[in-house]
Amino acid sequence: MLFRSGGLAGGLAATLGVIAGDQVLIWLAVAGMAALLSTSPMPFAAVQWLGAAYLAWLGWKMITAKPGDAPVLQIRAGQYFRQALAITLLNPKAIVFYMAFFPLFVDPQKHQGLFTFGAMAATIAFLTFLYGLTVVLLTHFLAERMRANPRIGRALEKLAGVFLIGFGIKLAISK
Repeated sequence: MLFRSGGLAGGLAATLGVIAGDQVLIWLAVAGMAALLSTSPMPFAAVQWLGAAYLAWLGWKMITAKPGDAPVLQIRAGQYFRQALAITLLNPKAIVFYMAFFPLFVDPQKHQGLFTFGAMAATIAFLTFLYGLTVVLLTHFLAERMRANPRIGRALEKLAGVFLIGFGIKLAISK
């Protein structure tokens, strides 16, 4: 089993953790930290390689898990927010994304300082919440059906493991 069920509350807490992490990264990008990160490739590469190794490790653990094994990820109740926040903040590509994303939507002639960035940050938070809520609700209802047939759950866990290894390899070779 990939992780213990946190139910709707755990899923929403994780969604709020992603939103909080995104907000930190957005405002760091606004403050110029994105430019600093993009000019210092060594820390970026180190985090990228660590992330790739972690994804591959998780994928391998999922593929080799036997029925009845302990969950690969054991997130204690109440840690969904912190775990999602940490994952978001440790994603080195996210801050570079915001550095590249913001200029596309800021008109220098109509730019209103922090208000413009605040409106964009609020929009991103709202859209992330809607997306997270949709995924949490779908997952919740699908999980109920999956519990009725454990073989399907094990097969999907193995497939997820293959994808995690693939994502880890892609992250390791991307520039």
